[in-house]
Amino acid sequence: MNNDSLAPIMGIDRLRMGSDGNGITTLITFYGCPLNCKYCLNPQCHRELSEVVYSQPKDVYDIAAKDELYYLATGGGVTFGGGEPLLYSDFIIDVLELGAKRWNVTIETSLNVPNKEIEKLLPYVNEIFVDVKDVDSQIYKSYTQLTNEVVIENLKQLVNIGFNDNVLIRLPKITGYNTNGDIQKSKDFLESIGYSRFDIFEYKTKFRHER
Repeated sequence: MNNDSLAPIMGIDRLRMGSDGNGITTLITFYGCPLNCKYCLNPQCHRELSEVVYSQPKDVYDIAAKDELYYLATGGGVTFGGGEPLLYSDFIIDVLELGAKRWNVTIETSLNVPNKEIEKLLPYVNEIFVDVKDVDSQIYKSYTQLTNEVVIENLKQLVNIGFNDNVLIRLPKITGYNTNGDIQKSKDFLESIGYSRFDIFEYKTKFRHER
């Protein structure tokens, strides 16, 4: 473990159920995200990193471990989200190496990160929730300000290594950006490359903060 490992933790939310993976979970979120989504679900993640408190792996592990009995009884564990948790893959590994071998581990990600950050974490992860936004490159860029080539390549890599059954694809309908037809096109493409688990929903954008 890297004793110098630090990460900007946005929040640690205990005793969650039904929204972040199996059973009872603790949601651990990070500041920082490569995307600049029009309707960001957690706009505070874009706070200047020089202004936030950084935590050590043991600080995070000790809080999560308080609920280990609940994890084991319900098949739950920890979920890492953000922001973009895969910006901090090494930190997450350091947290899990402290004693999370029996916990269910979920990552909530845009997957718009270098593949090496995903590969190093896979031995520790049970499930990945991928917020794809939309497969269409123009829709994706207009909404996030980034291209989605890296996302598509990472999704294909997860299929190549046989991890696709452990991936839940999130396809939101985003007012002003995509349609039900666009969502169906995204779903058809993702099914064609090997995905079968989808969460299709609509953003309630009137409740989101615009930046």
